[in-house]
Amino acid sequence: MHKSSLQNRRRGRRSHQQNPWFRQPGSNERNNSGAQQSPRGSSRSDDEAPSTSSGSAGNSSVPDLPGYYFDPEKNRYFRLLPGHNNCNPLTKESIRQKEMESRRLQLLEEEDKQGKADTNSDRLFTVNDVKVGGSKYGVINLRGLKAPTFRAHVHENLYFTNRKVNAVCWASLNDLDSHILLCLMGIAETPGCATLLPASLFVSSHSAGGDRPGMLCSFRIPGAWSCAWSLNIQANNCFSTGLSRRVLVTSVVTGHRQSFGTNSDVLAQRFALMAPLLFNGCQSGEIFAIDLRCRNQGKGWKATRLFHDSAVTSLQILQEEQCLMASDMAGTIKLWDLRNSSQCVRQYEGHVNEYAHLPLHVHEEEGLVVAVGQDCYTRIWSLHDAHLLRTIPSPHPASKADIPSVAFSSRLGGLRGAPGLLMAVRQDLYCFSYN
Repeated sequence: MHKSSLQNRRRGRRSHQQNPWFRQPGSNERNNSGAQQSPRGSSRSDDEAPSTSSGSAGNSSVPDLPGYYFDPEKNRYFRLLPGHNNCNPLTKESIRQKEMESRRLQLLEEEDKQGKADTNSDRLFTVNDVKVGGSKYGVINLRGLKAPTFRAHVHENLYFTNRKVNAVCWASLNDLDSHILLCLMGIAETPGCATLLPASLFVSSHSAGGDRPGMLCSFRIPGAWSCAWSLNIQANNCFSTGLSRRVLVTSVVTGHRQSFGTNSDVLAQRFALMAPLLFNGCQSGEIFAIDLRCRNQGKGWKATRLFHDSAVTSLQILQEEQCLMASDMAGTIKLWDLRNSSQCVRQYEGHVNEYAHLPLHVHEEEGLVVAVGQDCYTRIWSLHDAHLLRTIPSPHPASKADIPSVAFSSRLGGLRGAPGLLMAVRQDLYCFSYN
């Protein structure tokens, strides 16, 4: 699934357990995880000597010679040539890329020893970019899949758009997850819009072009960067869209809209379930909550204000709405306590991001935090102590155009199954189980 976006929904919850099935990364993995970062995390001056290859690199019997690189495979020194063009066979940049690829392959070998899992998860909604531009939609039903023939049938639909999908989420209009909310960019003279598609459209029995069940709704909303569906009684049957310097809350039933002006573009949104609040993350780094009981933009509609140093890309509400977790474009992941002066109580180190709009996945019942960085590495932390539990490389060579999409399921292998992680890269779908 090339550049897929996955939305995972789990029915039912499990009581919190510890994480014995996550392999603790060895010392070699921990020491080298930082070397896989994007240019922001691995920025060095041109005068700094590159690190040698893993394996023999740490051999103290091999001295570092200025202007030379020691290749442990060939057991000899090579002269470093200046520049980054294709005429120079050996540069610092090419050495770093070679080391990163070697490390990725080494981690993949370790992952293969872990084994893959049977799956019996819930549905995943996919948005696939296509070569001619635009996107194609589908729903993957993972029920009944068995290893080793791991295949997922995508129930595709006739809906094909030449417009880019900026944001997507599940919507519960008739029943839980009965619809899918898509925010489409405008093109030419066609304005952007938010569209509700019934999930039943993607059932295989309707793929042959028969009668289409459910109701299609479309709302003219230009340039939405983010969206969220409300299950809060204060905003029943409503969804929110984050726009350029504005938040728009729309009722699907009446079409009524509430507009809240902001000082920055809104890139992430999340409704609270119990408290009448809508949390928003901005490009400026500000996080604020809108009190849904305020029917206008008068004083008092901003209930909470937090600040990151970079653009906020993802929000998650935790611990019975006592905490908020946010990630930003500087690779920072913070856990905020909303009760006591909104203090940062924990930070999760190692995430790599420079400018991408990357999601953050939190699973309280398993005590996990999952994020994919721009370096194409999937990192899994303990929610409770921020310890890095596992680092999973992409099965494909690292590329900022092929950042994996991941979805977590707490019941891979059926109702009695263990938790596991699904990863989509290009047109391939991978499954990672726990030992």
